[in-house]
Amino acid sequence: MNQPQPAQLRRYDPSAIARYYRRRPWRVIWRTLQVVWLLSSFVISMQLDRLWGKEEANKLKRANQLRITLTKLGPTFIKVGQALSTRPDLVRQDFLAELIKLQDQLPPFSNRIAALTIEQELGRSPEEIYSYLSPEPVAAASLGQVYQARLYTGEEVAVKVQRPNLIPVIACDLFLMRWAASWLSPILPLNLGHDLTLIVDEFGLKLFEEIDYLNEGRNAEKFADNFRNDPKVKVPKIYWSYCSGRVLTLEWIDGFKLTDTERVRQANLSTDDLIEIGVSSGLQQLLEFGFFHADPHPGNLFAMPDGRMTYIDFGMMDQLEQETKETLVDAVVHLINQDYQNVAEDFIKLGFLAPGTDITPIAPALESVLGEAMGANVGDFNFKTITDRFSELMYDYPFRVPAKFALIIRSLVTQEGLALSLNPDFKIVEIAYPYVARRLLMGETPSLRRRLINVLFKDGKFQWQRLENMITIAQTDGDFDLLPTASHGLQYLLSDEGQYLRQQLLIALTEDDRLHTEEVQRLWNLIKADLSPSRVLGAAWGAFSDFSMEQATALVTPMAGLAAVFQGQPSR
Repeated sequence: MNQPQPAQLRRYDPSAIARYYRRRPWRVIWRTLQVVWLLSSFVISMQLDRLWGKEEANKLKRANQLRITLTKLGPTFIKVGQALSTRPDLVRQDFLAELIKLQDQLPPFSNRIAALTIEQELGRSPEEIYSYLSPEPVAAASLGQVYQARLYTGEEVAVKVQRPNLIPVIACDLFLMRWAASWLSPILPLNLGHDLTLIVDEFGLKLFEEIDYLNEGRNAEKFADNFRNDPKVKVPKIYWSYCSGRVLTLEWIDGFKLTDTERVRQANLSTDDLIEIGVSSGLQQLLEFGFFHADPHPGNLFAMPDGRMTYIDFGMMDQLEQETKETLVDAVVHLINQDYQNVAEDFIKLGFLAPGTDITPIAPALESVLGEAMGANVGDFNFKTITDRFSELMYDYPFRVPAKFALIIRSLVTQEGLALSLNPDFKIVEIAYPYVARRLLMGETPSLRRRLINVLFKDGKFQWQRLENMITIAQTDGDFDLLPTASHGLQYLLSDEGQYLRQQLLIALTEDDRLHTEEVQRLWNLIKADLSPSRVLGAAWGAFSDFSMEQATALVTPMAGLAAVFQGQPSR
């Protein structure tokens, strides 16, 4: 029985790839020699500069050498360079400037080969499909290059054509990486909780998906549907009649890179506004839709003159399960509230700790390390700080990194790195926590409403300060409107599902044998500016109109207590 060759594979199959290359050791040895020779040449050059005191004089030369080395090594290593290019806090500025060129300034392949690929894939010559096709590619990336074109129907489009002989090169690199991972896992001081090859497999799976342009088109349409009601996020349209596995025709985006600060300034756009759109949309992908862009480097994110942000290149995507999304929301809230016992339990649910792990010693360790990293306020938090501090726990406690989270972590640190390149003082949680607070306060789903109750009640007692903090933080977003949240809350209280909360609120208002007028008054002072009488009346009427008289009367006692508070009656 003939085994498929790598070029024939359409999905990542490590077993088939291994069978193929084990029978062709000369190809593996030759590729290994290429990788070792190029990388060792760079490392030796760096060491000689250090030995001879020429590091400063040769730093630009070495940065250029690194970019050229990764380019020569091909798409797999270019992907590594792209990831590093988004981390100004990890990579020297001189190296960073060169690595950024890997995003879309790679050497193009022959236009003749590109035209032949279009004809083979679409069954017609480029001249028959496009009334205009740019004579040279406008961008060349690791997996393909892009031409500007125009359809005969008049639409301006981008035509993405895949590089030739791509799958065999990537398959061989993945085979080598997987082989290296198998014998490096016991040697490296890593506590992954599983074989390192699983991370390679996750990377290989996504890389093969990225090579399939039809899959990318489907991803783009799914992503666009998720953001259909968001006027700040733009996704290019796919022209399916002119697409195949190796050719993708999509709407031309007339924008500029987020990192092109000069163009941003000329367009009178705010870098902070663009950062907020990027981070907020990234959080929506992870915590709301569960379908996220795993490669959001600057070459894939464009600003438009009207202030919108455009995502392109939907090859590397991933999907989170509902339970994982909800647990991530829990983890953010517990971390900000410094509830480290629950943070440890979240780590078990997410797979960072094995089920049944004794968290008794782990919660204090988390408090010691993460508490210091959090700093005095939420603005001191960033992923780089947390990553550095958290690594200290990896060797003392049974933490592991789930393979599923490799892309999530990459997406988060890439977004933070991009934001840091635009604003070095940016703190991701200054946007992340208001988003989580808004989602919890609005309680659009039963699961979020349950989580809000878990946040607001601890050991059976209502946490007044937490509610104040959440409202205060949510209000830092100028677009946050408290009234719809209040309306949602009232509808929930009136529902059968809200019976438990009605009882708990009554207990909260009268616990410790006193009416908590001071706490309620503080809340009222916090929200009264957002709640004009006419708007409140309209929202209340809308909430009550959907419920029966029996349900409404369930709120009489708590509301009477609140009315007494607002009328200034003394607490008892």
